[in-house]
Amino acid sequence: MAVRHNWGEDRVYYRDEQGQLASVPASWTDVIPPDPVVAVSAGRSPFRLQDLLELARLVELLKRETPHGH
Repeated sequence: MAVRHNWGEDRVYYRDEQGQLASVPASWTDVIPPDPVVAVSAGRSPFRLQDLLELARLVELLKRETPHGH
């Protein structure tokens, strides 16, 4: 397992069951310490503001790309 900064974020690299190199965002793991806001919220808010803003941006982008009524 290794942690590297790629694609604009820290990612954890590992070998999957077939031995292929795979990665996930480090924020999805316990490899890096939790964001202080998430830790202080004591489970009341598992999301960081930055993540919620990115999600809202992606949803808006998908809404524009999807034909209305489908």
